[in-house]
Amino acid sequence: MIEYRFGPEDVARTRFAISPMWETAAAIRALRNPSVASLHLPWVKRIRPHLKGMDLSLPLALLPRKGYIADFLTPPPVSPLMSFEDELELIRGTSPEQVRNDVEILIRNDNPRESLRPFLDDPRGSVQRLADALAGFWAVALEADWPRVRSLLEADIQYRSRHLAEGGIDLLFSNLHGEVKWRGNVLTVQCTCAVPDLDLAGRGLVLVPTAFAPHKTSAMTEEPWQPTLIYPARGVALLWEEAAMAPEALARVLGRSRAALLSDLDAPRTTTDLARRLDMTPGGVSQHLSALKDSGFVTARRSGRAVLYCRSELADQLVVAG
Repeated sequence: MIEYRFGPEDVARTRFAISPMWETAAAIRALRNPSVASLHLPWVKRIRPHLKGMDLSLPLALLPRKGYIADFLTPPPVSPLMSFEDELELIRGTSPEQVRNDVEILIRNDNPRESLRPFLDDPRGSVQRLADALAGFWAVALEADWPRVRSLLEADIQYRSRHLAEGGIDLLFSNLHGEVKWRGNVLTVQCTCAVPDLDLAGRGLVLVPTAFAPHKTSAMTEEPWQPTLIYPARGVALLWEEAAMAPEALARVLGRSRAALLSDLDAPRTTTDLARRLDMTPGGVSQHLSALKDSGFVTARRSGRAVLYCRSELADQLVVAG
């Protein structure tokens, strides 16, 4: 258990962020742990054949089945929407001293020294090889699906941000996760952590939703990292669902393709994500979205390098009525 002690500045500086690197690490961990991967079986079955021959021994050494993960593998995001490449550069720049510190913690937690020896004997070279392995895994296992995963995480942040705006920090933490309790100025989290009592001391807390660790919270508390709480995002069970059939009445009015697009925009999605889910070409999806946007049925907003599309309130009514 850990207790985060908040001061007035910490409340103001608490922020949300998305971490592609955390999802990468959690996805690798999920692949080795069937109990964690149960919600991701469609993804696991699709991805596993493409991982044959890929050497993941270095990241796996830092990712035991449970307990502490080497902090330098998942540095807290320094901005709300960092790219995988941005975070990979942070890992490449990890100092040998930080590598050895985190690896020694893993060894003290009864993880095998032999699998971790490369990081002790050659920390700088091992980190570069680790980064190469992570980049290879990302390209094969997550990059194509990232718009879908990111949309889920962004939808969670939007939901939590509304709670924060409407009811302050009390409402935000009231339903973040069953392991999280807020009383007075103390946030208690039921997770294993090296530092059980942490005064945030004006640094605030980074809140990172996760899709690939859907059951439990995790925390980063040690220096030099900003205190970070990772919590399961809402709706993970629906992440790999295929697109629902469009209502027949709506399809007769709008056409089957545009009706299918509207039906599938129950969460923010990119053109690429919609094309994959609906087995359409990205160009065709883009043309239909443009027409739907001009008609007031779809809204669009830029998020980093991507454009996310959502149904308008009018379209929500049409889909429900259809």
